[in-house]
Amino acid sequence: MSEPMLKVSGLNAFYGRAHILFDVGLEVGRGEVVALMGRNGAGKSTTMKAVMGLLPRRQGEVNFRGQNIAALPPYRIARMGMGFVPEDRRVFADLTVMENLDTGRQPPREGAPQWTPEKLFRLFPNLGEMPQRPGGQMSGGEQQMLTVSRTLMGNPYLVLLDEPSEGVAPVIVEQMANMILELKREGLSILLSEQNLHFAELVSDRAYVLEKGQIRFSGTIGELAQNETVRRAYLSV
Repeated sequence: MSEPMLKVSGLNAFYGRAHILFDVGLEVGRGEVVALMGRNGAGKSTTMKAVMGLLPRRQGEVNFRGQNIAALPPYRIARMGMGFVPEDRRVFADLTVMENLDTGRQPPREGAPQWTPEKLFRLFPNLGEMPQRPGGQMSGGEQQMLTVSRTLMGNPYLVLLDEPSEGVAPVIVEQMANMILELKREGLSILLSEQNLHFAELVSDRAYVLEKGQIRFSGTIGELAQNETVRRAYLSV
């Protein structure tokens, strides 16, 4: 088997004195979509922030394309080809769609899908209809599309996608699912933080389930869907 795009082992993370992640381990293969699942507060977003270097206190190994990046700052990790789409979107409200996209622009990378505004507008036709609209005048779903598109302008090998279906209209959720499948066809690797099992089933190959900062399940998305014990214990509200 080829080396995984991302391999995390023994990952611990802290907020101040609070120990949040406990020896988390996971892998994302090349061109694979992996769902990181769990209830609110389980540690999904913390895992993504720790992988991206956004937490000052973290321990463990994070190997990206064969290189240990655990000690690197976020800007170095981004320049290596890892993209992060945060749950809270963080578009530049005063910048237009095109200007927001320009802030994420990085040179093409060998072996990674290449993205242009024109290609992204085919993926997200809504954005193509409003290239000069300020980010602050867009709906939540449109801002979500813009945040994903801005990250893709960096031509990443891997994208960390935090809760893409959270708080957006059902029609946007459907577009997000189609978008993830299209990114997979392009060869992009995706680590997806998600609570919605139905959404994860549509787009994911494998899944990990987190509870209180620990991995409680690892398997295919089909195995998770069929495992009622795990679903009741760690996913049901």
